[in-house]
Amino acid sequence: MKEMTDEEADALDEYYTKNPPKVDPSKNGGFAKKSFRMVALDRLSEDYLLTKAIATQKTPTELISEMIRERIAASI
Repeated sequence: MKEMTDEEADALDEYYTKNPPKVDPSKNGGFAKKSFRMVALDRLSEDYLLTKAIATQKTPTELISEMIRERIAASI
């Protein structure tokens, strides 16, 4: 993943400060998905996921899903 410059981060912060995203909890999507669950990770797991995410350009969620599917397939 490409790192943002300070100028890009400042511009993004200013844009979203002036134009906050509109989220409608009654609609399916955005931050209001009912299937969302929060999980806590230990430091080692967090570091592994973030390092792997950067190396593969995937999100931590994608990596966790892949690992779970691999485990399920291996157990069949």
